[in-house]
Amino acid sequence: MIRPVKMKDAQQLVDIYNHYVLNTVVTFDDVPFTVDAFKEKIESIYKIYPFYVFEEDNKILGYAYANKWREKPAYKHTVESTVYLHHEAQGKQIGTILYTELLKQLKEQDYHVVVGGLTLPNEASVKLHEKFGFTQVSHFKEVGLKFDKWLDVGFWQLTF
Repeated sequence: MIRPVKMKDAQQLVDIYNHYVLNTVVTFDDVPFTVDAFKEKIESIYKIYPFYVFEEDNKILGYAYANKWREKPAYKHTVESTVYLHHEAQGKQIGTILYTELLKQLKEQDYHVVVGGLTLPNEASVKLHEKFGFTQVSHFKEVGLKFDKWLDVGFWQLTF
């Protein structure tokens, strides 16, 4: 079931996210979040932007949210989207379910552009974004360093 995030979800969300922090280059964070820090993140996001979780049998299998793209006022109609799945829940279309609801809400809230930033290569995330009509608009080479490896980042854009 998909539903809006609740503060009580913080522990499960931080567990999902910290798996990626510690084991992958999907995120450029390299220090795990604490539950309190993740609660602050949730609170700052869901006051303004949609934030959803996918829950099954009281276990959160994924989450997706939108957040501010850039600080300057002219960017207020553009958001950045984020989706993370529990590492054991990949391949079950949960990302598709979450993005369907997130994008529906963003369109209803009259946002104009949604941007997704991806560490490259990342075939699963590229496929997810392109399934929803996102198109690649940039590819920055070797802009991140994690696990002693230089990493590329691409940005995909969806315009409503």
